[in-house]
Amino acid sequence: MSEEFDYVIVGAGSAGCVLANRLSADGRHKVLLLEAGPKDNYLWIHIPIGYGKTMFHKDYNWGFYTDPEPNMKDRRIYWPRGRGLGGSSSINGLISIRGQREDYDHWAQLGNGGWDWNSVLPYFIKSEHNSRGASSAHGGDGPLWSSDIVEKSELMEAIIRGANELGVPRTDDFNGGDQEGVGYYQLFTHNGWRVSASVAYLKPARNRANLRIETHAQATGLILNGRRTTGVKYRQNGISKEVRAAREVILSAGALQSPQLLQLSGIGPAELLKNKGIGVVHDLPGVGQNLQDHLQLRLMYRVSKPITTNDDLRTLTGKARIGLKWLMKGTGPLGIGINQGGLFTQILPGSQTPDIQFHFGTLSADQAGGKPHDWPGCTFSVCQLRPESRGTVNIKSADPFEAPSMKPNYLAAETDRICAVESIKYARRLANTHALQPYIASEYKPGSDVTSDDEILDFARGNGATIFHPTGTCKMGSDPMAVTDANLRVHGISGLRVIDCSIMPTLVSGNTHAPAVMIAEKASDLILGDAKKNSVAA
Repeated sequence: MSEEFDYVIVGAGSAGCVLANRLSADGRHKVLLLEAGPKDNYLWIHIPIGYGKTMFHKDYNWGFYTDPEPNMKDRRIYWPRGRGLGGSSSINGLISIRGQREDYDHWAQLGNGGWDWNSVLPYFIKSEHNSRGASSAHGGDGPLWSSDIVEKSELMEAIIRGANELGVPRTDDFNGGDQEGVGYYQLFTHNGWRVSASVAYLKPARNRANLRIETHAQATGLILNGRRTTGVKYRQNGISKEVRAAREVILSAGALQSPQLLQLSGIGPAELLKNKGIGVVHDLPGVGQNLQDHLQLRLMYRVSKPITTNDDLRTLTGKARIGLKWLMKGTGPLGIGINQGGLFTQILPGSQTPDIQFHFGTLSADQAGGKPHDWPGCTFSVCQLRPESRGTVNIKSADPFEAPSMKPNYLAAETDRICAVESIKYARRLANTHALQPYIASEYKPGSDVTSDDEILDFARGNGATIFHPTGTCKMGSDPMAVTDANLRVHGISGLRVIDCSIMPTLVSGNTHAPAVMIAEKASDLILGDAKKNSVAA
């Protein structure tokens, strides 16, 4: 006999940790959280600069690769995804961004009632513990710390002045209602330590008698009775197991693995399932479609002064200095990670709100998370906020341990190609401002020989990479390609919800961790509200 819980949550990432906490909080429901990876007891998960240590870690990172991308010179692009408690929130760049009001109002306009900005803002506030305290836009006592970068950077200050020359105002809050501006990011840190979803939500709840957390437990499929979900099959330490769900199964495995699990279970595009030898339980054509991601274009510069993180990391003395600063004050590069500041502005004709985002890092490396260069360097990473290109995530076989086929289809849309060229040109204008002239020695990439629009686009195709925001593959809505309804219940299947970034109908204008937490906070209320109604009805 398999054990039974009220709720079985698959995936202990940004959303799953929130759900585990909220659904078990009142003690009435038995909750099981299944996580394929290990516990988050690796020190470098918790030190912000450890981002570089986890980028290729075999235990804490799935280390996916896309299929060869036809618009990107047939390159297979590395897609890191978190594996272990906290999921990608344990290995991400720590940046606290919600997106724009218009993103969520658009979701509502697509037929998803209750997902407009005014409806989701209370959940952003509920989740947040802002280092500045509570306000009309921010939370002061939520689980998830969002902290200011206390120590200012000489180079970042010059970047801000340069952006001012281009007409972009300085801002101290990208999440206060108007996203446009340039300034320092707030980070998901507290006293110099990373605050992942696991730290924020699981740690306070882990000793509850009605919550069980199982690690090294990879879900392999859903247990279905007709079109009702009754449990989950998983493999733990080489042993195949099953668990029953009295109320609901919740997939929070992320935009790549939630659709994979649905397809493995016979829920998805019928033709695909038949081709892979899987019996069709429910022909749901949108599963694995509508994949969206932010394409990262990284410009790197040699800096004329030894004031970058490259310089700090190049010598033992530098490493000792920044280590001591972190130990004493929780500040400096170890407490920040990679990116210190950002910029949001619009460059495309017709854009009413910012359509590009910059991440400014006071270091440079040939690959994100790679070894820093042995010279003073900085990176201007820019991405298009609302790409029009759409891709797919589809299983390659009926083997649950085989990674799915991932086709982001970057730069397929003409608008995206135009934005790629124009965003690089904008970055160059910024680097050439009066304020940055004393700091920028030369352009390392793309390089001075890349000048025409065709050459710039060729650079983007040959060097562009993910900025780690895959979304949309189980989108909510009521159209024929929607996978869930506005309550995140899977169409045509009872007892099953998807709650993670895969439900986004369109990609938000910014980083995705804060929105994932918001989605799970709101979904927790939806689930508990349904449970209460059902109890009253019974």
